[in-house]
Amino acid sequence: MTNCSVFRGEPEYRLLRHCFSRQPSSETRRGEHLESCASRLTGALDPGFWSAIADATVVDFGCGYGEGTIELARRGAGRVIGIDIRPEVLVPARERASRAGVADRCEFTAHAPSRLADYVVSIDAFEHFSEPAAVLKTMANTLVPGGRVIASFGPTWYHPRGGHLFSVFPWAHLLFSEAALCRWRRDFRSDGAMRFAEVEGGLNRMTIRRFERLVAESPLTLERLHLRPIRAARFLHGRWSREFLTSVVDCVLVKRATSY
Repeated sequence: MTNCSVFRGEPEYRLLRHCFSRQPSSETRRGEHLESCASRLTGALDPGFWSAIADATVVDFGCGYGEGTIELARRGAGRVIGIDIRPEVLVPARERASRAGVADRCEFTAHAPSRLADYVVSIDAFEHFSEPAAVLKTMANTLVPGGRVIASFGPTWYHPRGGHLFSVFPWAHLLFSEAALCRWRRDFRSDGAMRFAEVEGGLNRMTIRRFERLVAESPLTLERLHLRPIRAARFLHGRWSREFLTSVVDCVLVKRATSY
């Protein structure tokens, strides 16, 4: 089940338009997901991580405007490489690193290095990658043997707000069709997106189960998986409810010894 769409055709668009005449801002839709890079990494790791990166090369995969890259450098990483395929964010990221006084340990590029990094860090990205299987392979190729991927992402698709701004109320992205939601969004945005994958940042409908399967088929192995429950529903969180009640997925992936 990715979208059960209990409403069909023109009526569902009209209902969205009538009830939600304004698209909600991102600030009203996300809680734990706005935590700092340091907080997210601490949730995904043991406390020894920060001392371990003192002389390490760390790749910030999907660095955006460099907030995480700069934070990693401030926390003592020997060298931090911010990677983003959008060239328009790289110059501002370099400028921010310079203002923060860490430009000597930060670099920003659109191309992933090969077999160079001790760690790859990815924050709030796996639910957005258009080709997550290819991304996992690229991450593995970026790591030295025994290197680790530290990832923290969410909400995943079946979370009440898993549709991000499409989730105008809990699970709206599952109740309304993709076509109706994208049509409603085009009333507010001018990018012409017709599918979830085409909106800014993209949404790949990532679930926990799908992520586990992708990792199992990749050159990486899952060393640690921690599922942070929605705080208000933490007592209901378990094996059978995890897809619906997990707020953040924290994990550590290790490059397999046979990877190349």
